[in-house]
Amino acid sequence: QSHLVESGGGLVQPGGSLRLSCTSSDGHDLDWMAIGWFRQAPGKEREGISCISDDDSTAYYVDAVKGRFTISRDNSKNLIYLQMNSLKPEDTALYYCATDCLWSVALYWGRGAQVIVSS
Repeated sequence: QSHLVESGGGLVQPGGSLRLSCTSSDGHDLDWMAIGWFRQAPGKEREGISCISDDDSTAYYVDAVKGRFTISRDNSKNLIYLQMNSLKPEDTALYYCATDCLWSVALYWGRGAQVIVSS
């Protein structure tokens, strides 16, 4: 059962930017939880692409997005962001957030936001 909701997806041209947001759908406080961003491209397995630690001291990025994507959070708004710059067609996927850096142990997750990078 998902308790998170993602927003900010859409269609963008290669080289463009999008900012995804993740929040709780039922008011659950995400301040002290590690939050991971994951994506699943058509025909491929879901992969973890970024994660921020519960105390915001550490951010992790998979090599494919390092230098282009930035994870951050605004605790006052209970939001976690994924800023995506220099988007490539291979970034096209359904993007999810979850309350852990590992999907298999996350307590909560969202239903995904579609990102399409195409000219």
